[in-house]
Amino acid sequence: RIVSLLASGTEIVCALAAGDTLVGRSHECDNPAWVHSLPACSQPAFDISVSSRDIDAEVRRRIHSGEPLYLIDSSLIRSLQPDLVITQSHCEVCAVTPGDVERSGVCMVNARQLALSAGSLEGIFADIGRVARELGLEKRGCELIDRERCRLQTVRAKTAGLRKPTLVMIEWTDPIFAMGNWGPELVEIAGGDLLIGRAGEYSGAIDPAQLRAADPEFLIVAPCGFSLARALQDQAVLEQHPWWGDLQAVRNGKVAFADGNLFFNRSGMTVAPTAEIIAEILHGAPFGERTEGVYWRWL
Repeated sequence: RIVSLLASGTEIVCALAAGDTLVGRSHECDNPAWVHSLPACSQPAFDISVSSRDIDAEVRRRIHSGEPLYLIDSSLIRSLQPDLVITQSHCEVCAVTPGDVERSGVCMVNARQLALSAGSLEGIFADIGRVARELGLEKRGCELIDRERCRLQTVRAKTAGLRKPTLVMIEWTDPIFAMGNWGPELVEIAGGDLLIGRAGEYSGAIDPAQLRAADPEFLIVAPCGFSLARALQDQAVLEQHPWWGDLQAVRNGKVAFADGNLFFNRSGMTVAPTAEIIAEILHGAPFGERTEGVYWRWL
C-alpha cells in the first residue's frame, strides 16, 4: 500500500505496472489520469492562483520563516495504512519533502519512507531503480530504464548531424529562472545549444540582462508547476521588459510556451517525451503524433 506525495513517484509506480498498490496521492499527481480517483493527501499551504512574482515572494517568505509550503493530511494518510510513503529531497520548493512529512506527524505512521532526489537523467534512472527495488520489481525496473534510454537515444539519433540552434529555457518568469537540473541534458539530446543553465545544477534566477545578451534563436517558457494554459498567462509578464521585442526569438516567432508541470520540470516518466518536444520545437521533427497545440504552442 503506497501513498505517493510526489507526481514523478506516482508515474514511476504506474510505469512499473504497480499502480494497483497506490492508495493515496499528492494534489499534484495527475499522470496517468486515473490517479485522480485516489484521495489527495496534500495541498498547497497558500493561494497559488496569484501572480508568479507573488508566488515567488510568498515561497521565499515561508522558507525564511520556516512555514510550510504544503499541508499534509496526516489523518487521511493514517487511515490509508500505507506500507510506503514516497516524497522527494531534491528541492524544498517543488514538492513534499521528508521534512514536511515529519512536521505533519505522518512519521508516526508505521510505514517506510522513500525520498527521491533526482537532479539529472542518471539520477532519474537511479530513482526508478530504487522504487523498483522497494516493490520487489528489480527486473521490471531494469527493463523500464532500458526502454527510456532507448527512447532518448532515438531522439539523439534523429537530430544528429542537424545544426544546433541556440536556446534558452525559462523555468520561472518573474523573476526569470533559467532551467537547470536534467533540462540541459535533454537539450543536448534534442540537438540544441543551450546558452544559459548547466546540467546537474539547480535552476536559478538570472539577471534579465543575461537573457537579453544571450539573444537565443529559440526560447522555451515552461514555468515550474504550471500547465500550458497557466504558463500562457505569463506572456504579459515577459512582454513588460522593454527589450523583449528586440530578442530574435520573439521577432522570428520562435518562442514556445510549454507544459512545465507535466514535462519539463518533472523527474519521472515524461523526461523522454520532453526531449521529443524540444526536438519538435527546434527542428520540426515530431515523434509520432505532433504535440504542438497540445503540450506546447508558439507565442
